[in-house]
Amino acid sequence: MKTRLTGMLAVAALAAGCAAPYSETPIATNFGTTKQQKLQAAAHWNVIAKDLARQLTDKLPANSRLHVRTSAPIEGSAFERAFAVQLTTALVQSGHQVLKAPDAGVLLVEVDTQAVPFSPSRAKYHAAGQLTALGTGLYALYEVAERASAGVAAALAVLVHDSLQASGSELASGDTPQTEIIVTASISDTSKYLARITTAYYVADKDRTLYESQSQTSVKTFQVKGAQ
Repeated sequence: MKTRLTGMLAVAALAAGCAAPYSETPIATNFGTTKQQKLQAAAHWNVIAKDLARQLTDKLPANSRLHVRTSAPIEGSAFERAFAVQLTTALVQSGHQVLKAPDAGVLLVEVDTQAVPFSPSRAKYHAAGQLTALGTGLYALYEVAERASAGVAAALAVLVHDSLQASGSELASGDTPQTEIIVTASISDTSKYLARITTAYYVADKDRTLYESQSQTSVKTFQVKGAQ
């Protein structure tokens, strides 16, 4: 009886670990872990402008003349307007001839952005091993402290603390942002695209209006009440 029960449990465990060969809908799975930067300051905008300028430069024909198209104030977001200026500066600093107005034979540089809101309370990644590292570091410190002077032990304590801070500083604080922004920079002539780069970034939710067009942020809703 015992042998039969063990066999049944083994079969049940095997069945539970195998996916059904057919299903009415695809099975949801996670993507492999990736990293995505979070924009939290105008200085970050400048960093990605320089990076895009570098990538575009690698794809440009030699001695190209460029014109960066900027959005009208009523159309573009605060980010889009500032980013076009930062990208222009980065291209000039890279040695390109950037014209103030479009001209015959000039290549057009365009920036398109789209703020995408996702559902709130998205799952947040927590790095594993931080508590283990802290415990190991303190244990090692205690071992050294028994054999070293107070000054050496104090110095080691600072080193352990700083190393743990550095290991976790890459991760953005707070919950996973609800808002992301898709940034596309492209270079084209009159008939075709010569280069096109699309990247995505997290956006601090409290700064979301910086990434929305003026027409979006200026819309207001009024409630009209009838005469009493």
